[in-house]
Amino acid sequence: MSRTSIPVDSSTKERLDRLKRDDETWDEFLERVTTPEEGIQAGAWSDERADRAKESIRESRENWR
Repeated sequence: MSRTSIPVDSSTKERLDRLKRDDETWDEFLERVTTPEEGIQAGAWSDERADRAKESIRESRENWR
């Protein structure tokens, strides 16, 4: 695997440092922030699964009080 350096201003490096997780390498961080996220697809859950999720949320809200 080849390695490279990318010069950045100190202010840019500081912003990147704040976004990078403690448990990831710089390569993992850059991979994470440059990989497009897949959006949530409408209708991805069956009606039954969606109803169970709604019920779980309702119950957790009631139990929180």
